Amino acid sequence: MNLAHTTVLLWAWGSLQAFEIVEKENIFQRTPCPAFLMFDNAAYLADMSFELPCPCKPEEVSAVVWYYQKHLGSSHTKVLTDFDGRVLTEAAQVRVGSDMLVRFSIRMFSLLVFRAQPEDSGLYFCGTRKGDYFYAYDVDIQSSEGMVATFKDQGQEPLEDEYHGSLRIFTTFWEWTPCDRCGVRGEQWRIGLCYLQSPDLSPRYRKILPNVVSCGSRAVPRQLRAKASNHNPELLVRSCLMPCEKKKKVQEGVMAIFNYVSKVGSRPWLPQVPIQFHQQRLGHGLIISCPGARPEHAVAWDKDHQYLYRTQYLKGVNGSMRVFIDHGNHLHIRFTQLEDRGIYYCWRQGERIAGFRLGVTSPGRYPVSFSDPETRAALGLILIGYMLITVIFISIHLCRCCCYLFRFCPNFSP
Repeated sequence: MNLAHTTVLLWAWGSLQAFEIVEKENIFQRTPCPAFLMFDNAAYLADMSFELPCPCKPEEVSAVVWYYQKHLGSSHTKVLTDFDGRVLTEAAQVRVGSDMLVRFSIRMFSLLVFRAQPEDSGLYFCGTRKGDYFYAYDVDIQSSEGMVATFKDQGQEPLEDEYHGSLRIFTTFWEWTPCDRCGVRGEQWRIGLCYLQSPDLSPRYRKILPNVVSCGSRAVPRQLRAKASNHNPELLVRSCLMPCEKKKKVQEGVMAIFNYVSKVGSRPWLPQVPIQFHQQRLGHGLIISCPGARPEHAVAWDKDHQYLYRTQYLKGVNGSMRVFIDHGNHLHIRFTQLEDRGIYYCWRQGERIAGFRLGVTSPGRYPVSFSDPETRAALGLILIGYMLITVIFISIHLCRCCCYLFRFCPNFSP
C-alpha cells in the first residue's frame, strides 16, 4: 500500500470518528422537551447522593442552569450554577449539615447533589440563565430517623400496607445489596422507602405507576401527606454467605524486602489492609466512617476477630447500646472505655478495605482551647450556674427587704 492510499484511509477513519462525535453531541436534538412542564418523581434516603440528568434542551443552549424551589410557585428560588467559575464539588469534600449550595455540582448538564438531606426535598428545574425551564424533577428525601429494621432470620416481616379509604400506603424496596463479608457469614439488606397510591394526586406530576408517588412528593395533597407521615422507611436484613475472590499476588519487590527483613530478624507483622491509628480520650464519643462508603453500600464492621452484626449492633435494636452502627454505615462508640481498644476493620461491598487501631488514654491534663466544644459547653454551664446563684441571692435579699418594710413601716392613717 503506497503513501497516497494510506493518507486516504486515515482521512476516511478520521471522518468516521468525527461523525460519531457529532452523533453523540446531537442526542438532545433527538429528545424533544415536553410541551407542558411535568415533574418526574424521585425518592432517596437521607445522606445519599443523587444525580438528575437534563435529558433535553434547545439546540441553541450551550450551558444549563439548575433551579430549586421548595414548593411550586415559591417566591424564594435557589440558583444552582457553575458558570461563575465555581470549583466542582467532590463527594469527599462534603460535610454533614452543609448547605445545599456547597453540596452540588453540574457535570455534562446533569445536577449532582451530595449527601442529600430531607431539607433538600422539593422541585428541581433544568433551564437557562434567563429562567426558561425545559425539564423538572420532584425529589423526595426521606429521613432515616425512626427507620424500621426487619430481620428475616428472626422470622420478622416488613410492615403491612395501610389503607385509608382510596389511599394505600406501602413500602417499595430496592434491590438486595451484595453480601457485606466474604468467607464468613455476612449480612445483606435492602432499603425500603414510603410510597402511596391515590386517585387524588396532582396530574402535573409524572408517576412511575398509575397514581403512585413517594410519600413526600409535592403531588400529594397536604391532608394525605399527614396520614403517611407515620410510615417510616424500612431496612430488611438477612444472612448470606459469599466466597472470597483470589487475591492478586503481591509485587515481587515488596516480597523481596519482606523476605529480607524476615531473614535478618523476627518475622514482622504485615497488615492485609491499610491501618490508621487514632488516640481517643477515656469517656469521650467517637464516630468511625468507612472510606468511600455510601448509605446504599454493603458495609460491615469487625473488632479484632469479633464480627459486629447488625442484628445486635444496628441503631435502634437496643436503646441502651454504647457501640452501634447507624443507618449511614458509621460505627459509633459512646463514652469510650478501656475495653474498646483494638483494631476495627471495615468491609465494603464484600471486601475488607481498611482498619482503625484505636487507643484509649486517661483524660490527664491537656491544653484548654476555646475552640474545643467541650470547653465551650463547660464555660456555658458555669455561666448559667453563676447567673442562677446571683438571681437566687438577689431574690432572697429583696424578700427580706420587703418583709422588713411591711413590718416596721409607720402607719400614717389618721
